[in-house]
Amino acid sequence: MNSEELAAQEAGQVINPETPAAVAEETAAAETPATVEATSADEQAENVPADQDVQFPILKSKEAVLARAQEIATSEEGSDRQELDMLKQLFYKFRKAEQMTERAAFIEAGGEAEAFMPQLDLCEENFKAVMQTIRQRRAEQQAEQDRIKQENLERKLAIIERIKEMMTASPEEANKSYEEFRALQAEWKEIKAVPAENATELWKNYQLYVEQFYDLLKMNSEMREYDFKKNLEAKTRLCEMAEKLAEETDVISAFNQLQGLHQEYKEIGPVAKELREEIWNRFKAASTVINKRHQDHFLAIKEKEEENLSKKTALCEQIEAIDTAELKNFADWNAKTEQIIALQAEWKTIGYAPQRMNTQIFERFRAVCDKFFQEKAEYFKNVKNELNENMAKKTALCEKAEALKDSTDWRATGDQLIQLQKEWKAIGAVPHKVSEALWKRFISACDHFFEEKQKATADQRNEEKENMAHKQAIIEQLQALAENPGQNDTAQRVKELQAEWNSVGHVPFREKDNLYKKYRAACDALYKQLNLSAQSRRLNSFKSNLKANVSEGTTSLSREHNRMMRAYEALRAEIQTYENNIGFLTANSKKGNSLVDEMKRKVEKQKEELNLLAQKIKAVEQEMKKAEA
Repeated sequence: MNSEELAAQEAGQVINPETPAAVAEETAAAETPATVEATSADEQAENVPADQDVQFPILKSKEAVLARAQEIATSEEGSDRQELDMLKQLFYKFRKAEQMTERAAFIEAGGEAEAFMPQLDLCEENFKAVMQTIRQRRAEQQAEQDRIKQENLERKLAIIERIKEMMTASPEEANKSYEEFRALQAEWKEIKAVPAENATELWKNYQLYVEQFYDLLKMNSEMREYDFKKNLEAKTRLCEMAEKLAEETDVISAFNQLQGLHQEYKEIGPVAKELREEIWNRFKAASTVINKRHQDHFLAIKEKEEENLSKKTALCEQIEAIDTAELKNFADWNAKTEQIIALQAEWKTIGYAPQRMNTQIFERFRAVCDKFFQEKAEYFKNVKNELNENMAKKTALCEKAEALKDSTDWRATGDQLIQLQKEWKAIGAVPHKVSEALWKRFISACDHFFEEKQKATADQRNEEKENMAHKQAIIEQLQALAENPGQNDTAQRVKELQAEWNSVGHVPFREKDNLYKKYRAACDALYKQLNLSAQSRRLNSFKSNLKANVSEGTTSLSREHNRMMRAYEALRAEIQTYENNIGFLTANSKKGNSLVDEMKRKVEKQKEELNLLAQKIKAVEQEMKKAEA
């Protein structure tokens, strides 16, 4: 390895070209996403960088953040960029939480979500002013540092130029200039940072000319050998320390310590030419071990962050898959709310995502959560409006019921109250806090009326019960007549019992239809018996008259037969017409039912008459056959 290559390696360049500088840079930046639902300062503080409790104080309110910013602004010490970023993120996270609380209170008070305007925050204005002061101060400090670095660069360039001049002299003159050379080396070490873009090239040139000057020395070879020996001892010690770092459990600490050793290695002068490559390779090998561990550590972090990104993406997709259109009631919304809160709790247990995606994935998660809770707020607002409308409707029903409760028009008012109760059932829910009181108000008015009605109609109900017993006795008498046919006075007795039935007053409404059905059945049975008996008498009388008139001849019988056949066909057509009409009738009222029943009874009587007429025709035909014989 030539001296130029060795100088370049000793000049502080990256020891392992595969060192994950980008990974280290990414991970070094703190991840401080804002919380989705900031319920307390303690929960918010959980989202600050994991090393905040080591590097920076824990801050749990925006006032505390402002106080820390003011402390930095008035301090003589320089400000840390990472801490400033953390302070800014924390402050606006706390401010966002306050605005969310204000917005929720505004909506709860009946305001429109779109009309919400956050209140002006004096603390925020102060924070902006303090941060502006810090930025100006940092800019001034940076300008001063840049000026100092430029001065240092010029001084070091002057040192290199002086060494170059000393190298043009003869070996004897170089020996005489050795003390000046050592003074220049000491001055070089005292000079600190230079602009980063010049540092590497500057060191290469300095190291190159220093080695060339040492090679030029001849007369003071003992002193040079002594320097080489001391430098070798110093670099050997650094090698041993670098090799010892392989046992360090804290990978980050080991890497940082290695950077310090590299800085110290650069400041040590050269060793004997034949040992330069050997000692450098030893130091490089020890550095490679540390760099490899450092690289593996951040690769593992990167893999974990990618895994965290996948988990957080899955949480976002779960919430995005929720279809709020399918949530129809409070239970549905509350169930999904619990699910989202559980997912938010799970989110907090997942570590950081890659820095390039961390803010983006958090904004996605926060946006979908905000969307859900905004839609929930809108739903509850609509439900609240509906509850209020229902409350107004039920209040109006209460007022109507209270206006009717003292009425003595029992039937009409009772019907009206029953209708109001049906309307009450059709109206939906009302706010829970007034639901019971509103119901008690309504039912109290209804109960008052019906209790008064019950008192007023007690005597009427007793009379109806007596009437029911009376009508039941009439039915039993009719049934007894039906069970003993053939009595001469049956028809007269039936007429008397029917007249008595009609004279009896009202019976209990619930028993009315059942009682009438029994009465009608008993009457129908008696009518049937009486009709059969009358028909028999009429047929026998007809046959007797027919035999008395046989002497008139078959011509008279034939005329009678034709007359009866015409009457038979006419009666049958009339029956058919009635039956067709009954089929088309719809009886939705009591009056309609009575008409249909009356027509059916008439048809039955006509059928009986048709049957009697058929028997008479048959008797005429028999007499005609006898006359012909």
